[in-house]
Amino acid sequence: MEVKSSVPTPVVTGKETSKRDSNTAPKMSLSSQPKQKPIHYPFWFGGSASSMAACVTHPLDLVKVRLQTRTGSMPTTMSGTFLHILRNNGLTGLYSGLSASLLRQITYSTTRFGIYEELKSQLASRSPVDPVTDKPKAPSLPMLIAMASVSGTIGGVAGNAADVLNVRMQHDASLPEHKRRDYKHAGDGLIRMIREEGVGSLFRGVGPNSLRAAAMTASQLASYDIFKRTLLRVAGMEDNLATHFTSSFLAGVVAATVTSPIDVIKTRVMSAHGNQSITHLLGDIYAKEGLKWMFKGWVPSFLRLGPQTICTFLFLESHRKFYRRFKGLEEQELPAVAKA
Repeated sequence: MEVKSSVPTPVVTGKETSKRDSNTAPKMSLSSQPKQKPIHYPFWFGGSASSMAACVTHPLDLVKVRLQTRTGSMPTTMSGTFLHILRNNGLTGLYSGLSASLLRQITYSTTRFGIYEELKSQLASRSPVDPVTDKPKAPSLPMLIAMASVSGTIGGVAGNAADVLNVRMQHDASLPEHKRRDYKHAGDGLIRMIREEGVGSLFRGVGPNSLRAAAMTASQLASYDIFKRTLLRVAGMEDNLATHFTSSFLAGVVAATVTSPIDVIKTRVMSAHGNQSITHLLGDIYAKEGLKWMFKGWVPSFLRLGPQTICTFLFLESHRKFYRRFKGLEEQELPAVAKA
């Protein structure tokens, strides 16, 4: 005889079933959520933006070199040097050595910007997701400085030959006629350097130049990323032209201050005749000018680096914006590491 239970079977409603299923379903943690893939920009963007900026700021770079290598009764001020060039060489004299300057940007800036952005992209792909922004965590300042220093050092070596040409062609017109090299253009200069001085001349001053390139890239690129990140997160500014301009201006101030002493040494070494050691050169400079040599030409250096840095990053951001629009990525927010 079958005995029926007197305990009523509980009726489970659909609402309770869904609630139970939701409680037992595995929950996805923030760390397991897929990371947003960083946008990978073309390697040559930095070199292209820097070349455009060089066309705008080349006269300022020329004046800076003339001031750092001035001798005898040459003008001692930026305005005086500017007028001296106009009187003696005309308007085209302000663009003396432009071909070497463009060659330098194509080699040096393409390398340093490309490697720096590639290192940031690689770091972003390995960084944990920020639970607040759902993006890869932005690198710290020491990490940015380290990546920029490595990128700048490699870029300095890659662009050293063009840098030697750039300094020589800008400095040439201020020399007596019997000491002028009279390179017709960057290609002519490279051929003559190898033929007359050997292949080693392409690496003249590569030590101070690489050191300067590392300091420049660390103080310019890393500081731009930090300033931009601060303006976006702390100051509440939008990712627009005003933010790019402010960040690049501040980066130019930092870069001019950090690189001024190295820039003076590099210019003196590359423009010198004969093989004079850096130690002997520093001794001569200190004996004649004291410690003031460290920041000789800082104002024209900043007046060149400021506009050059501003133009470079404005052109670079324009490259990036056009690329996102062309690829249909305009609405996708960039991770903090890429746009910082």
